[in-house]
Amino acid sequence: MAEKILVPVLGESITEATVSKWLKNKGDSIVADEPIVELETDKVNLEVPAPNDGVLSEVNFKNGDTVEVGAILGEISTTEQKITKSENKAVKQIPEEKQINNVINFDKEKVNQPKIFEDIKATDDEISEKPLVLTKEHKAQKNYATNNTLSPAVRKIVEENNIKIETVKGTGKSGQILKGDLISLMGTNPMPSERKIKFGEEERIRMSRLRQTIAKRLKQAQENAAMLTTFNEVDMGNIIEMRKNNQSDFQSRFGVKLGFMSFFVKASVLALKSFPAINAEIEGDEIIYKNYYNISFAVGTEKGLVVPVIKNADEKSFAEIEKTIKEMSDKAKNGNLAIEDLQGGTFTISNGGVYGSMLSTPILNPPQSGVLGMHNIIERPIVINGEIKIRPVMYLALSYDHRIIDGKDSVSFLKTLKDNLEDPRKLFLDL
Repeated sequence: MAEKILVPVLGESITEATVSKWLKNKGDSIVADEPIVELETDKVNLEVPAPNDGVLSEVNFKNGDTVEVGAILGEISTTEQKITKSENKAVKQIPEEKQINNVINFDKEKVNQPKIFEDIKATDDEISEKPLVLTKEHKAQKNYATNNTLSPAVRKIVEENNIKIETVKGTGKSGQILKGDLISLMGTNPMPSERKIKFGEEERIRMSRLRQTIAKRLKQAQENAAMLTTFNEVDMGNIIEMRKNNQSDFQSRFGVKLGFMSFFVKASVLALKSFPAINAEIEGDEIIYKNYYNISFAVGTEKGLVVPVIKNADEKSFAEIEKTIKEMSDKAKNGNLAIEDLQGGTFTISNGGVYGSMLSTPILNPPQSGVLGMHNIIERPIVINGEIKIRPVMYLALSYDHRIIDGKDSVSFLKTLKDNLEDPRKLFLDL
C-alpha cells in the first residue's frame, strides 16, 4: 500500500512552488507528521509533513524543480515493513533439528581447514616500536614550532606578523625554523580565495524564488512610482537615556528588551495620522487612504529580505510592539513566517543602521507609498544654543511616491517624526 505526498494549498493567489530541499532520502523510514520535504514559495518556506508511517519509496521531483498545487511529490509505502516481517517468520519456520545439523557441519568444515589464518600475537617490542618512533618525530617537529625554541629574531617576526608557525616547514638543523624561512614565506604570493578554489573563476546558481520576487517587486517600484527621497537627522540622546534608565524594569515586567524600533513605530504612526497620504496607495486612477496603521519592518535573513507586518500598530503598547517584533524576527530567521505575516502593510520601516549604514535611499515596498530608512547612530558635533556639543545623531531618509505625496507633506512628515523622537514623552502622551 502506498500513500501519495501532495503539494498542499500554498495560500491565496500562489499556484506553484519550488522544491527547496528533501529532508528525507528515498528508502528512509518515515513517521507520520514528520517533515519530509521543504517547499519555497514567493513569500515563505513551508515543510510538507508525512501523511502516515512507512518508507519513502518514490521521489518524483528533485531539489530546484517547480511544482504546482496538488502535484504528487512522492509516495510513502508500508509494504517493505510487511515483507521484512514475513521473511523473519520464514526463518523461524526452519526445523530446529535441521538448524543444529547445519551448525555441526559448519564446525566440522572449520576443524578440517588448515590453520593458515591462526591469530598472530605480536611481541611487546613489536607493538610499541612503531608508535614510539612516530611519537618522537611528531614531538620533535612540534617542539621546534613553539616560541621557546625560536631565536629572538624569528620570534619577533612571528609575533609582529601573527604567523601560524605550525604551518611553517623549517630548513634549519632538525627542522628548526630560521629567519629566512619566514622571509621567504612572507614574500610568496597570497593563496586564492576559498571560493575560487572550491567553485572556480565564476559560479552560476539559480536565483531562489524569494530572491526572484524581491528583484521583481523592487524593479516594479522603480518603474511604476515617481520615487523621491528626503532627509533629516535626529538627536537620539533622549531615547538612549530613557532606554538606559528603564531597560531593566521594562525587561523584568514584560520579558522583552526595549529597543529603538518601538519608538520609531510609535513616532511613525503619529506622523502618519497627520499626513494620511503617506499611509495611502494608488489603485488605477484612485487613491485609497488607509485609516489603519499596519507597519511593515524589514528583516534580513540568509535567504533574503522579508518584510513582516505589525498589524494595528496604533493600538499596541511599547511592550506589545517589541514582543511582535521579536516574534516575527525569530520566525523570519527560522523560515517559519506564514503568508498572513507578510500581508496588509501600509508603511515600511527599514533599519540599515544595524549593518552600519550611514545613509541610504530606501526603495518603496509596493503598493505602499512611503518607506522610512533608519541608519547608524554616530556621535557628531552639533550646535545647541550657540555651543558645539557632541550628540548621538541618526540620519533619517523618507522615500515616497511623488504622484500622491507632495514635497511639503514629505518634509513635514519627517520633521514631525524628528520632533517626536527627540522628545519621546510625546509618544506616551499621544500628542
